[in-house]
Amino acid sequence: SPFFLALRGDGVDATSTDAAPAPGARLPEITPSTRRRRDVTQVSRCVNSGSRDALVLQHDARARQHRTATLVGHQQEVCGLSWSADGATLASGGNENYLCLWDAARSGQAQPSECAPRAIMRQHQAAVKALSWCPMHRNLLASGGGTADRTIKFWNAHTGAMLHSVDTGSQVCALLWSRHHKEIVSSHGFSQNQLCLWRYPSMTKLCELTGHTARVLHLAQSPDGETVVSAAADETLRFWSIFGGGPTSAARRKGRMRDMRLSSVGGEMSIR
Repeated sequence: SPFFLALRGDGVDATSTDAAPAPGARLPEITPSTRRRRDVTQVSRCVNSGSRDALVLQHDARARQHRTATLVGHQQEVCGLSWSADGATLASGGNENYLCLWDAARSGQAQPSECAPRAIMRQHQAAVKALSWCPMHRNLLASGGGTADRTIKFWNAHTGAMLHSVDTGSQVCALLWSRHHKEIVSSHGFSQNQLCLWRYPSMTKLCELTGHTARVLHLAQSPDGETVVSAAADETLRFWSIFGGGPTSAARRKGRMRDMRLSSVGGEMSIR
């Protein structure tokens, strides 16, 4: 059945359900944290939120007493969250440069409890916001570090071993694996605010895409896996034909882009 998740205001309140709501019906309300939420991720019935209080809260979206676990392991603000595709492992990144891995089996208990991470990786030298699980290899996780780090690191999430690290030359804000190719796209901040397409595992840079004028904070992929949309602090969405076609496709190397400005002027789309 469908699952709906909506965040309100500064992200302090969330509502969720696993069935289509009746018109005008109020959904169950979840309060992830008393401090500003930084990230939310959802898998099956489980909704996780991280915030400035350094905690990751876990909620059962169907239960009246929805909080099932408090994940304690970070020392500073939680910057990123991402569930593995099989729902077995949650990855979280923090402002203290930690990458934490949490087992779903240990956190999904019937009563609220405090859980410790299965592993903490401390190799990054700056905040870890960018996290992405490889769709082709179950335990392969990519993470990206901030301005003082600038690296993309690859991990075996089963053993906690770092497999590879590449210096991108700029702050890594988001990562996204291709569903069809052994490739990963990264988005960046200062100084070029660019997107980069890499071939894995060689980490050969296939192309570099510019157009944003501020940090590229978020990436998402179209259902067919061919188009990537980027959202940046310049208040624009940009749509890139990155993953479609063959690996040497001229269109992919050029990175065809459509720009949708997020403003209330004229007929343009607004998210304000």
